[in-house]
Amino acid sequence: MDRKEMLYAFIKEEEYRPMKGKEIAALFCVPKKERAKFHALLDELVKEGKIVIDGSGRYQLPKENVNAGTFMATSKGFGFVRVEGQPDDIFIPESGCSNAYDGDEVMVQIYKDSKNGKRKEGQIIRILKRANTTVVGTFMRNKHYGFVVVDREKFTSDVYIPKGKTKEAETGEKVVVEITDFGSEEKSPEGVVTEILGHADDPGIDILSIVRGYGIPEEFPEEVLRELPHIPEKVDSTDIAGRMDLRDRMTVTIDGEDAKDLDDAITLHKEENGGYELGVHIADVSHYVKEGSPLDKEALNRGTSVYLADRVIPMLPRKLSNGICSLNQGMDRLTLSCIIHYDAKGHIKDYRIGESVICVDRRMSYTDVNAIVTDHDEKTMAEYEAFVPMFEQMKELAVILRAERKKQGSIDFDFPECKLILDDEGHPIDIVPYDRNFATKIIEEFMLAANKVVAEDSFWKELPFLYRTHEYPDLEKIRELAALAHSFSHILKVGQQEVHPREIQKLMESIEGTEEETFLSRLTLRAMKRAKYEPENEGHFGLATKYYCHFTSPIRRYPDLQIHRIIHDRLRGRLVREGRTEHYKEILDEVARQSSVCERRADEAERESDKLKKAEYMSYHLGEEYEGIISGVTGWGLYVELPNTVEGLIHINTLRDDYYVFDQDAYELRGDMTGKIFRLGQKVRVRVADADKMLKTVDFVLAEED
Repeated sequence: MDRKEMLYAFIKEEEYRPMKGKEIAALFCVPKKERAKFHALLDELVKEGKIVIDGSGRYQLPKENVNAGTFMATSKGFGFVRVEGQPDDIFIPESGCSNAYDGDEVMVQIYKDSKNGKRKEGQIIRILKRANTTVVGTFMRNKHYGFVVVDREKFTSDVYIPKGKTKEAETGEKVVVEITDFGSEEKSPEGVVTEILGHADDPGIDILSIVRGYGIPEEFPEEVLRELPHIPEKVDSTDIAGRMDLRDRMTVTIDGEDAKDLDDAITLHKEENGGYELGVHIADVSHYVKEGSPLDKEALNRGTSVYLADRVIPMLPRKLSNGICSLNQGMDRLTLSCIIHYDAKGHIKDYRIGESVICVDRRMSYTDVNAIVTDHDEKTMAEYEAFVPMFEQMKELAVILRAERKKQGSIDFDFPECKLILDDEGHPIDIVPYDRNFATKIIEEFMLAANKVVAEDSFWKELPFLYRTHEYPDLEKIRELAALAHSFSHILKVGQQEVHPREIQKLMESIEGTEEETFLSRLTLRAMKRAKYEPENEGHFGLATKYYCHFTSPIRRYPDLQIHRIIHDRLRGRLVREGRTEHYKEILDEVARQSSVCERRADEAERESDKLKKAEYMSYHLGEEYEGIISGVTGWGLYVELPNTVEGLIHINTLRDDYYVFDQDAYELRGDMTGKIFRLGQKVRVRVADADKMLKTVDFVLAEED
């Protein structure tokens, strides 16, 4: 029994009476230097909902229908509480939100159980921990005070700034505010301006506000910068000793034209028996970023690189990400290689994972490789003549692996994606579709293959590890999806207890090319649970595989870097000899949690950045008409998505030809007198009525409703 289990068992004892943390620590004779770890265990038990903290700060078992969870606010005022281990979130009406804000850890009292497919309902009775103590917004000056309109729409209150705490900010300036008092249901939060970013209309301030608002670290700390002069410019010959020398193999990288951090390279050889030897070679970042160093601590703090509309905020300094760790053409580079031998049908016969050194022969782009394998463009084929046979073999193997993956039930979501084109001052001038061609699919298949092999190898070797897991979706949501798909004449078979990923895959195939494809795909994705990092292997539903991890991008993702360290320690015998197994078991829970938190933060910031720039782009096109597809139906109107992926709202009060009623089960708005119906997937012609960059919203009206 570990210490956390002992602690929980102690609190569950009949004789236990509520105690404060320091009292429990004293009872357990916890030394002062270990108190922080001990209190962290109590916090974990609270977060898991196993114990609660009463009004006096004492720990006890939860009373009936009281749970700890994370509050997820909406811009409409109501919200939900997610409780770890519970399949459904708890609905919190506006009156029950207390003064909780998005992301806060809270205690919730459930007063209505789930019935007829509806969620449990509850009210927040205590705030355990605030998610954010700083916010970013637009300053507004009054005669004697100021207030800040917070950028994040889920932060639904303005923040009052007392006289003398404004840092002389002026109306219209973007500011960072430290909240000193979160207020109450009757009183607004109060804060102090700590930084003036600039006027809202100044170039780059809009995205900088998102960066600050999400607390994404931009500048590297001084102690990290002091490490950089010690990072070599090229591979030292002494570092090559003991590694597989693969420099004589024809090796390529395949990336987008703009990519500068190249962390994966490919070799492929077709064997005489029709089989293939695939080599996936990944930059050995862990050789240069040592565990516990300032570089490493900052990488964990960032968790991932963040890709915003006008900038990239890297996980590692560019000297590493674009220099010694990037697999640049013509340069010797240290790598970790996963070499897989397949038979002619794509079944794995053998594999090897090991330390290596490579030298990339050509840096290829997706565009050029696609021109070779799909278009057979004579000019491009002549330019890369020596590499053409290997690219053709890559296509052969990728087709085989893709077919094998589909046979297992792996689900592919192929949403239309677009890239924002900005001018020199950061204003959007165009939105163009990403070209997802067969070259991108080749790299996708090879990276998936390496990730699966590394995860399965580590599982059976019983290594401490970091898996990428994806749980089975909530059955109720899947049944709702099946009913909706059926209304469009598509079948989704759902079992008594769960749905098999193969059935989701069949649905994706049946809707391909139909008008309803985009929105049904999005609804399917929303029915899924979010993938996460875990030290325990729980399998990956979406990929229909028992074993999966992230191994192939250590320049931009911390979990990949962590996995590389574990592999190095196994290969060099340090896991047992130096007690590294126990070390990893101690740290991996926190690494998984931090990595998942940073991934979510990056996703949300990237989404906000795109929404802002799309709203700004549409503000230059007011009055113009477009054809779009109804992507959402609600009680307040219709969401319409344009081919350029911009989504806007047709407010229900602009539908003046009838009184429209929302049918939640059918996802329809139905005219009371005319019987006219607006439903998901329906094509409509809209006119751009308004676009608000600050609110990140676009408003449409039906074009025929002039």
